[in-house]
Amino acid sequence: MINGFSKFSKKEKINWLFENYFHGDFSAKDIIEKYLNSDDEIQKIHDELSENTISNFYLPLGVAPNFLINNKDFVIPMAIEESSVVAAASKSAKFWYSRGGFKTEVIKFKKTGQVHFKFYGNESSLEAFFEIIKDKLLSECSDITKNMQKRGGGISAINLKNESSAVKNYYQINVEFDTVDSMGANFINSCLEKISQSFENEFKTYTGFSKDDQLEIIMSILSNHTPECLVRAEVSCKIEDLESKEITNSKLFANKFIDAVEIAENNISRAVTHNKGIMNGIDSVVIATGNDFRAVEASAHSYASITGKYTSLSHAKIVDEQFTFWMELPLSIGTVGGITNIHPLVKWCLQLLGNPSAKELMGIIAASGLAQNFAAVKSLVTEGIQAGHMKMHLNNILNSLNASNLEKQKITQILNGSDISYSLVDQTLQNLRKSEG
Repeated sequence: MINGFSKFSKKEKINWLFENYFHGDFSAKDIIEKYLNSDDEIQKIHDELSENTISNFYLPLGVAPNFLINNKDFVIPMAIEESSVVAAASKSAKFWYSRGGFKTEVIKFKKTGQVHFKFYGNESSLEAFFEIIKDKLLSECSDITKNMQKRGGGISAINLKNESSAVKNYYQINVEFDTVDSMGANFINSCLEKISQSFENEFKTYTGFSKDDQLEIIMSILSNHTPECLVRAEVSCKIEDLESKEITNSKLFANKFIDAVEIAENNISRAVTHNKGIMNGIDSVVIATGNDFRAVEASAHSYASITGKYTSLSHAKIVDEQFTFWMELPLSIGTVGGITNIHPLVKWCLQLLGNPSAKELMGIIAASGLAQNFAAVKSLVTEGIQAGHMKMHLNNILNSLNASNLEKQKITQILNGSDISYSLVDQTLQNLRKSEG
């Protein structure tokens, strides 16, 4: 137990950890200090993003070129540590570039938040009260919403919901928002807390309730379940146009591809892994553009379960010899606010994308997820997933075995064309070291 740790300087925090958990191991201290940024201004930005910061935890920032989205060229930034993801997205983008590219469309653009409360009394009295005061609830948020309204957003609807069938005496004030180019979490929560306060104050003075009617505010919070903030991404071409170096029988490939997607639509064991592959492409762009990948993940998986059964986020079909692969995905993201105005690399990534609006970024992110999914399923129904993945993973294996640069070059040549595995690389490296004394 330690009191006042948050008040320590960074140096004091590191020293305390070093002395108490690493038992004087200087290499542990060196690692932490090596990852500090030598630019004090940059380091200050990182230090102030979170609490108790002692260093930086870097992710590789890669780029996937050759994305044609709505007839516009993009190079997509991807922050991710998993090998083969950027390569697969790039390869998929190049495949579809000559086949019309990706078509994206924002279907809905609505976010919600709720005031959660319990009411003990006559429901009709509550409904009558809400109808009387709902306009006032909105007007009392005017100081918060005026700037958002200038940009074309704000509160678009407010309604009362009876949820007492799930939790006894439980109700919601459900509020709908358009946050334009911001993700809007702080804006939404500020509005909800103001609505909650006003609702409670009005309740106390309303004469239409009996003395036995009671209100208990539980909480006010935005929802990361955003099925009304929805984007669609699609690729499509004639079956015969699927033919490529790896696809020699396009009809067989198309049918196997659709079978693989249908399995993911109907089998949860496959669906979870299938959707994880989609999220490789989604999360990496979400992180690179300074958005909340945890919220996006939660929303995506809740959407995959919206029918009551967890299923694939992507779908495929053949109609009149036309192969179509598509996905609809909820994406609540922003291009202003949060760390988008603070983190230099986030600014850089958004600039690389042409400083898109939130709706444009939704399409870009969805295209990245669909590209990743196409690459994964394509590999699964042709050469298998491990061939490409382990080839990309070879360098990571060699690094874990402390191979020198020269050894890496020789091992890569020796194992060219082989099925890569950790044990094979380990044994080959041992043999090489023995042969060279």
